[in-house]
Amino acid sequence: MQDSAAICDFPPKKQALLHEILERIADKWTLLVIEALDGEGVLRFSDLQRRVGRVSHKMLTKTLRQLERDGLVTRHVHAAVPPRVDYKLTLLGESLGESVCGVWMWVGQHMPDVERARRAYDRKGERRSASVGTGSPASRQSST
Repeated sequence: MQDSAAICDFPPKKQALLHEILERIADKWTLLVIEALDGEGVLRFSDLQRRVGRVSHKMLTKTLRQLERDGLVTRHVHAAVPPRVDYKLTLLGESLGESVCGVWMWVGQHMPDVERARRAYDRKGERRSASVGTGSPASRQSST
């Protein structure tokens, strides 16, 4: 892994692209679309929408256009009635999928830890809310 000082020394144009790509993969749908396409070869829009789940037609279209613009997905429109559109990961898209695969692995490995931390945090929040509700000045100060 590159050290963070080397990343900070990127020229401005490279830093801008880095930030754009981070924004792209950090959005709600991009990684889910890449995951759905990974290993599938070609998927029709409706099949892709089913695999991603709960994504609107408009948002999936927007996400796919952004991925196509970045060279991560190809789009092929078939001259048919009704029109048929297929999507496929490019080699660049596959390599991005491989690069972020560690996130899926991390979640799989640390899911119990995150769930435990969330429960502990939520319990603290419940205690804080209960103490604020008592109205005592001491409990109000401890909650800030």
